[in-house]
Amino acid sequence: MEPEAPAPEPWATRLIDDLDEAARLLRDGGVVAFPTETVYGLGARFDDPAAIRHVFAAKHRPADNPLIVHLSDVDQLPIVARHVPTSALELLHAFAPGPLTVVVPRGAAVDSLVTAGHDTVAVRIPAEPTARALIRAVGAPLVAPSANRSGRPSPTRWEDVWEDLAGRIDGVLRGRISELGLESTVVDCSVDPPIVLRLGALPLEELQRVQPAIRLAGAMDLAAGRSPGLRHRHYSPRAKVIPVEAFEALPATDASGMCLVLSPPADPHWSTRFADVRVFSGADEYARGLYAAFREADARGLLRVYCVMPPADGVGRAIRDRLARASESG
Repeated sequence: MEPEAPAPEPWATRLIDDLDEAARLLRDGGVVAFPTETVYGLGARFDDPAAIRHVFAAKHRPADNPLIVHLSDVDQLPIVARHVPTSALELLHAFAPGPLTVVVPRGAAVDSLVTAGHDTVAVRIPAEPTARALIRAVGAPLVAPSANRSGRPSPTRWEDVWEDLAGRIDGVLRGRISELGLESTVVDCSVDPPIVLRLGALPLEELQRVQPAIRLAGAMDLAAGRSPGLRHRHYSPRAKVIPVEAFEALPATDASGMCLVLSPPADPHWSTRFADVRVFSGADEYARGLYAAFREADARGLLRVYCVMPPADGVGRAIRDRLARASESG
């Protein structure tokens, strides 16, 4: 395994509003951040090793953390996959374009840099129209991990990308705020039955309607490292993330803390106990607002973020995973 790449020299990063300009940069070997429905991705051509190394260097991303290859449509699957198992085809038919990543046998055209040396490759078809249009304009699939410094909260706005990566990449294609706010769900379809390696914006219950035998990964499955976001601490603000199971477990007061909660208590004065509070109307809104709240806590210099955990079903299961990984218990 290659060591982590050094940081790139200072880059004259462009803010880009024209999709064709972004595509030209990518075709010429550049690295450009772009919007997807999950979080903003940091794009490079899948078949350009120098650009891929730049992605790793810009993010300070360890080389043992594989990348997801983004496709414009299913017709691009033969470019990157040696073959596509039936389970992957069925899941893609049901959920693509969307927040689903499938792990399939790696095709010869995919550099081992992309897969961290594994014989499988993770691929997805984003639902965000700008992302698919960009891939079509480039004329090749794009690797696209989240467009943030490794370990930091994933970016859901172009401003977040600029905060983390300005001066380290070629450009940022400005777009709308990410609709979902959580990374894709990763399913390993190279095994039978398929295994969910990373919980994400597509709930397990939805996957089981198409593949009833699908299961969550165990420790041995995760140790294989076929999915991004498993081996290193992720999603963390500088503030300390403190997950709690119930509102009653929160401190009586914390003037340097933020509180994230789904169902606030009846006490109308509870919010004065913290420097800031975020009340979410449901798990989907919690997911959309989680990383933005982390970044806001850092911008305000807050020291702690208390996160009252959502129920462990649907998207709530993925939120709980992110909170565990962002905290000291992750």
